[in-house]
Amino acid sequence: MSFRHLDYLYIAATIGFTVYGQLILKWRIRNFGPLPVDPVSKLQFLLSLLLDPAIFSSFAAAFLAALAWMAAMTKFELSHAYPFMSLNFMMVLILSGVLLREPLTPPKLIGVMLIVLGTTVAARG
Repeated sequence: MSFRHLDYLYIAATIGFTVYGQLILKWRIRNFGPLPVDPVSKLQFLLSLLLDPAIFSSFAAAFLAALAWMAAMTKFELSHAYPFMSLNFMMVLILSGVLLREPLTPPKLIGVMLIVLGTTVAARG
């Protein structure tokens, strides 16, 4: 494997950390229940979310994703690297169906397939 191919690990890390963060946020927030209506309870609810270790790990993942993205930007043109970020949609859709038991409907699957097709075309262009 060439060094150029290893540069794609920065993009993969960005995607991996981003997807992890989104899945963890949804998983934990779902366990906490709905957002209260009154302002004081809403603030208490949001603060309790911030103090949850798993949710905190999603913020750490977002930070690591940002670092990996900065590294990727030193290796690739933005117009080449950014289409890969659309893979987040595919991974979140599939993993939210598998891990969070969210519905994987035909329109969602078709939409993600179109995104992946577009990503492939854009990355080769």
